[in-house]
Amino acid sequence: MAAILITGGAGFIGSNFVRYWRKKAPNDAIIVLDALTYAGNPANLFEVPGVTLVKGDIRDTQMVTGLLSAHGADRIVHFAAETHVDRSISGPDAFISTNIDGTHSLLKAARSVWLDQNSGRPHRFHHVSTDEVYGALEYEDPAFREDHPYQPNSPYAASKAASDHLVRAYNRTYGLQTTISNCSNNYGPFQYPEKLIPFFILNALHGQPLPIYGDGLQIRDWLHVDDHCHGIGCILDHGEIGECYNIGGGEELPNLTVINAICSVIDAAFAADPDLARRFPDAPSAQGRLTADLKNYVTDRPGHDRRYAIDDSKIRKALGYHPGHDFTAGFTQCLRWYLDNEAWWRPLWTPAEPELR
Repeated sequence: MAAILITGGAGFIGSNFVRYWRKKAPNDAIIVLDALTYAGNPANLFEVPGVTLVKGDIRDTQMVTGLLSAHGADRIVHFAAETHVDRSISGPDAFISTNIDGTHSLLKAARSVWLDQNSGRPHRFHHVSTDEVYGALEYEDPAFREDHPYQPNSPYAASKAASDHLVRAYNRTYGLQTTISNCSNNYGPFQYPEKLIPFFILNALHGQPLPIYGDGLQIRDWLHVDDHCHGIGCILDHGEIGECYNIGGGEELPNLTVINAICSVIDAAFAADPDLARRFPDAPSAQGRLTADLKNYVTDRPGHDRRYAIDDSKIRKALGYHPGHDFTAGFTQCLRWYLDNEAWWRPLWTPAEPELR
């Protein structure tokens, strides 16, 4: 029986990938390694059968080596990372330690088991990265391609860039069979409420301000998490060893447009479902007002990149990837999930500053 080790598999994207992989490969053994910090939640995996959840630190090389050997895992999909840009500005040490040292620890364990102990055995180390390693774009610039120079602008982005380089080095130097994907902004079910979309949804439901950095015209490419998982699946199935692939959603939108869409869809949901006013009486929509009344422009954050955009033509042409969600339908589905899963987000939500990436 094949086995796959998924690091960070109790987090947002990781847990969605666990669900994706369970459907795609129902007979595979799935081992999730997660430190279960604030953004990792065992509840994200409760309904997924046949998952072994191990609480542990990716920086513990001996422990990872033991897991790979004990379970016979021949694939690692590496999601585990510190990802909050604002947290990286105020406290970069955790990002350097987890994202760089942690990735190196995993690479050392994989090399030990797959190359030193089982030389020649087929394997795959897939590293999940971000478009932020490329830096920022002006409005008129072409979208990021895989050969765009690395120009990270935050400690978070710099730590991910360094981990990308380590993965590449282990492929070129030692022959470890690696692939890398760089994705755009994700959204969807189980996203921790510090991120833009769930943060604004939950603030709006509670009548809390919707803080908008600067003029709100920072542009991001929005990718539904299910499409991201599908893209990774394409890479694991058919991706060329040693290659990098950009995964995008094809939805390049200003933050302000996204926020206005959130407001409009929430107002429409309250109009269609009178019970929402009972459940969330503090929401403007429950009081006959517009959710957009909560918008509040605040001082921009330091080093806020103006625009990210993904050119994902490589993965489309080479591997047949295509996103299945446009933003309007994807966000409507996402809102419904948060409305239907209050028990999941209620213990996690606080009206703090959002992470707008």
